Amino acid sequence: MSENEAVPVVVRSGGLIEPPMAMALNVHSGPGVYALLLGAGISIASGVKTGWGVVADIVGKVAAVRHPDDPDARSTAMADPETWWQANTSEPLGYSGLLAAAAPTPASRQAMLAEYFEPEEGQEDSKGPTAAHRAIAHLVKRGSVRVILTTNFDRLTERALQEVGISPQVISRPDQIRGMKPLPHSQVTVIKLHGDYADLEQRNTVDELESYPEELQRLLDRVLDEYGLIVCGWSADWDKALVRAVEGTRSRRYPLFWSQYGKFSDAARALVAQHDAVVIDGKNADELFTGLVSRVEALDRLAAAPITRDAAVVQLKRALPDPVRRIELFDLVDQAATQITTRATSEDRPVSAPSGTWADTFGSNARGYRADSDILLHLLANGVFHDDGTHDHVWQRAVERLVRLRDTTQGTFNEYLEALRHLPALLATWTIGVSAILGHREALLADVLCHPEWAIPHHGRARRGPAWYLNPNRVLSVDGMHDMHPAGNGGKFLYPQSNWLKDTLREPFRLVEPSDTAYREACARFEFLASMIAMDTDDELRAYPWAGEFFLDSVWGDDGNGLAPAIQSELAESWPLLRAGAFGGELSRAQKALTRLTAWRSQHGRRW
Repeated sequence: MSENEAVPVVVRSGGLIEPPMAMALNVHSGPGVYALLLGAGISIASGVKTGWGVVADIVGKVAAVRHPDDPDARSTAMADPETWWQANTSEPLGYSGLLAAAAPTPASRQAMLAEYFEPEEGQEDSKGPTAAHRAIAHLVKRGSVRVILTTNFDRLTERALQEVGISPQVISRPDQIRGMKPLPHSQVTVIKLHGDYADLEQRNTVDELESYPEELQRLLDRVLDEYGLIVCGWSADWDKALVRAVEGTRSRRYPLFWSQYGKFSDAARALVAQHDAVVIDGKNADELFTGLVSRVEALDRLAAAPITRDAAVVQLKRALPDPVRRIELFDLVDQAATQITTRATSEDRPVSAPSGTWADTFGSNARGYRADSDILLHLLANGVFHDDGTHDHVWQRAVERLVRLRDTTQGTFNEYLEALRHLPALLATWTIGVSAILGHREALLADVLCHPEWAIPHHGRARRGPAWYLNPNRVLSVDGMHDMHPAGNGGKFLYPQSNWLKDTLREPFRLVEPSDTAYREACARFEFLASMIAMDTDDELRAYPWAGEFFLDSVWGDDGNGLAPAIQSELAESWPLLRAGAFGGELSRAQKALTRLTAWRSQHGRRW
């Protein structure tokens, strides 16, 4: 380790700090300080055989072809491969010698071993990285682990690393050590102590594991001396050279964590006692490493200062045009949505209240949902406006996550408070829609107002689009809005939901559209188009518009100069919403929806 690196905090387990917690604290405080020592136990769940398992299986096949008339030849040989081998050959049994005899050329050897280590054709998920391998890859990607020692021949660790975009430095033969990149300079180095399955230099038998080549021994000694160690899946039963190397390590600079699933071997127990190791008992490899990732990420969240709204918008604008930063942008928006969903609990946003007080709870919840959504709404307003369509799936995913909030409602509830759980989704959809109109990207509305489809849980009703279930009149109860608007102090609005939404969502658009007039015109157009899509149904009982100020004579355009005549004149096969799939792409359906909306206004919505 570099002399200039900060010395990590060393936390011993005991009392309230259980071993897995102690390991997470140490790994988090010392990024790159801990190396992993992985044995065969980590790959068990993948279905990949150990090196000795491969030897036993090949010996069984050799027995079967040597004694083709004996149906028990294979099983007898596999029960005790060494005894069978000694009785039938004059050569010592070993992985390398066995492969050289059974498959003398590289091509034949690769073909023979493929069935043990590679996925079967058409079953790509078989013999693949386990949850433990993928958790380790995550630890490497975040910089927590930079050195991995493994006794395994398989390539599951390498595959898991490659899945997350990491090309590891792999050392499987002594001749690779001379030209290797120094450990501190490599993102991760995988040192395969017993070799790789496709080489002929593996070490597998007791004799082969008695000692390591000199170059490999020096590299191993350096790792054991300079790094902390987390041991998982290694029994210490057969590998005498590795046992001696761990025994010979000088006084450890950092703790040794040893995960044991099952009974300790005598050699493992001796090493644990010698180094006063912290034992993590009763966890398999998947549980150990996925738990470690969860705990380290929890510590990350404590250490990281919450991102401010303005900083989030700046970060979004920088990432938006850069394809290399697409994951950063996705995470930024997704984390803002997570902030909403994690606070939408029955404790923070109650869905039940005494009959006489539910309206007060309604107002409190609505303000809470709006505050929780603030960062996301600013990201959506700016992101949709400046995007060219590349990231539309990111904006839509945020809505999809928020729509599912009502799927998690449990127990008894007040119907108005429960419906209000869709307010974050409504706020997000409104923001995306208005921003798309301001950015001249109205084709996006076809997806935003039609997907995702949703149905009230346990009601057996048909699934419908957001233009139906996010209608403000369904989400926001007028009776619950008495203290949510300036007009609540005695004045009244004909369209309180519409007015509240326009007012509460003005701030996220300040950078996008400074003009209040242009903003309100975009809101009216969005409500009009949402209402047309809501009226695109043959079920007249379900047809209900997003009633708003666009119904007023001065906005609608009874004199021929308003919103309705303008949209009527736009209706053509080339209309962006039609080309994007709204109204089934049929001009006649769009015209019929406008006719229904006009009729509804004539009956219900012209008065102020």
